[in-house]
Amino acid sequence: MRVMFDASHSHSNVLFALDSSSGSSGAGAPSAVSDDQALDAYSRAVTGVVERVGPSVVRIDIRRSGANGGAGSGVIVSPDGLVLTNSHVVQGSRGAEVTTLEGRQLHARVLGDDPDCDLALLRIDDNVTLPAAKLGDSSKLRRGQIAIAIGNPLGFDATVTAGVVSALGRSLRAKTGRMIEDVVQTDAALNPGNSGGPLVSSAGEVIGINTAIIMGAQGICFAVASNTANFVLGEIARHGRVRRAYIGVGGGTAPIPRRVALRLGLAQATGARILSIEQSGPADQAGLLTDDMIVALDGRPVNGVEDLLRLLDADKINRTVAVDFLRRSEQKRAWIGPTERGAPPARAAG
Repeated sequence: MRVMFDASHSHSNVLFALDSSSGSSGAGAPSAVSDDQALDAYSRAVTGVVERVGPSVVRIDIRRSGANGGAGSGVIVSPDGLVLTNSHVVQGSRGAEVTTLEGRQLHARVLGDDPDCDLALLRIDDNVTLPAAKLGDSSKLRRGQIAIAIGNPLGFDATVTAGVVSALGRSLRAKTGRMIEDVVQTDAALNPGNSGGPLVSSAGEVIGINTAIIMGAQGICFAVASNTANFVLGEIARHGRVRRAYIGVGGGTAPIPRRVALRLGLAQATGARILSIEQSGPADQAGLLTDDMIVALDGRPVNGVEDLLRLLDADKINRTVAVDFLRRSEQKRAWIGPTERGAPPARAAG
């Protein structure tokens, strides 16, 4: 048997080819040479990504009144010096010191901070052109594909760990008490200091911003999905902050039964299932219930939590909009009035 690893494919598929002339002993038993070749291909895939993306990963130091206020990681996402990191790395500061892979020390100011998604955007003030990483499309992620974390854990600069995408569509509570939806779970090892660094695919695209670990757990780490990061980046770049409409639900992306979709004439295969509802919130007042599946908002299709979050933009605040949903395989419509209202403070998960 000859094993071939297609490292150039965006989802890092492993391709198997049978070769009856390979001379392997025992039916279906791979030879030691094939194992070595597969390992070399995996190593080449990881090292290739690190060589491309590594120079765009920076160390971020926060200083308060001359004292060191903390450190984390970040990733440069534009050559003129836009840097994505975590909100909890910035800690409400207005400035930071940024150190590149080659040791250049640069000053950056915080353009905007979004604690609800644990993301912040910095701008490097120095007149420099920097290597930038590309944000990928997290909606195309699949469980099991390669995930590579790059950052500065525990002060060890330019550290690389590799694993897989363990799960998709997780929820994680931010320090504000609100849920960060559509979080990517990975087993690529993270430690304090990795926060704000990129989670990268084998195609060399940033698929998440590393944000949290569960203390005491093994191989359970989380990253804010790149599509969420892209949305936050755009909002902060345009408005200096992120304004969101709020309907008071927690949810997850779930499949629509095919027979239901065919009977109702729905083109989409998934929707946003409501898992929790805030009492007296907009959704509760509109009559929505847990297990309802939202399939459209204001006439726009909702294929999952990511779509719902994106559609709940500033334009929906204090408007009455239609929400189409499935309840026990029947399609219904309600009218809902999204608000802009923060949740009470709560202790962050992880």
